[in-house]
Amino acid sequence: MVAKVFTVAQQKGGAGKTTMAAHLAVAWSRKHRVAVIDTDPQGSLSQWYKLRSELHGSDERLLFSAISGWRVENEIARLKRQVDIIVIDSPPHADTEARAAIRAADLVIIPLQPSPMDVWATSATIKLCKQEKVPVKMVLNRVHPQARLTESISSGLVGLAANHFGNRVAFAGSLMQGLGVTEFNPNSPAAEEVRALAREVLAYVNRKHSLEAKRA
Repeated sequence: MVAKVFTVAQQKGGAGKTTMAAHLAVAWSRKHRVAVIDTDPQGSLSQWYKLRSELHGSDERLLFSAISGWRVENEIARLKRQVDIIVIDSPPHADTEARAAIRAADLVIIPLQPSPMDVWATSATIKLCKQEKVPVKMVLNRVHPQARLTESISSGLVGLAANHFGNRVAFAGSLMQGLGVTEFNPNSPAAEEVRALAREVLAYVNRKHSLEAKRA
């Protein structure tokens, strides 16, 4: 199996980029060998993984690396030989690390809150993905189930994932325990949202690879 690379990217801060990366990585690690790469200078994913290791010990199915600069591409190539899935948390601005992480991806996942400001800010990330010729799935985050604004914004977005993350305290609460929500509360609505999104984006990349193989 050739490792699939998912880069979580969003140039607007506060969209839930690191939260989405962590929860997806944990969900996938139940059935696959996963590596997480933190290229964001803020290091939020690194802090979560450190807490995870301190509270729960090492996990051979979930590897971790924090790296930046020219070493990003080499690290991705190294981990591709060891795991099935790589999840990259990229910096919230268009610098060398963000471009390298996007270039290496099979799919870029762009989290955004259902607000006009988030939609407008996403255009810079989409432009970068188009330059690198990498497909995109936008994922709504912190969605209120009864918000009319969510429906209005969703109808105008191209490349929007069918699944989303709701506005649930379980997402943050589980990370504070060094866990993903699929571990912390596996029967919760939040856990099912994570599993559904994980299935959707992995299936998308698998179909893409299958079509490319047929054309080759």
